[in-house]
Amino acid sequence: MGDTKAGTLIATDRYGNKYYENIEEELPLRTRWVDYKEKEYDASQIEPGWHAWLSYMVDAPPTQDKILQTGLRAWELPEHRPNLTLSRGAYKTYSTVKPKYSAWTPVAAPR
Repeated sequence: MGDTKAGTLIATDRYGNKYYENIEEELPLRTRWVDYKEKEYDASQIEPGWHAWLSYMVDAPPTQDKILQTGLRAWELPEHRPNLTLSRGAYKTYSTVKPKYSAWTPVAAPR
């Protein structure tokens, strides 16, 4: 964020994020980047195929890969659901087991 970069627009995903590449002028392994649509960005806003392309796991972007062009799968949600880890909305397990220990409250005996 905050870098001035120029590159070729590769594609825009269904969430509105724009993916760029500049092979000639950038350092190795810094030639691909994403411009998030939302100001409050989160890494979970990137689809798995685009994540593989950004991290150099695959050479071709998902727009050129026949397997990733299948569209929306039956198990995928049509809208983005943010990652709620370390927030108030994070999943917390509920335990029905009695705790093995409890907090100690010191009591001073009268003299």
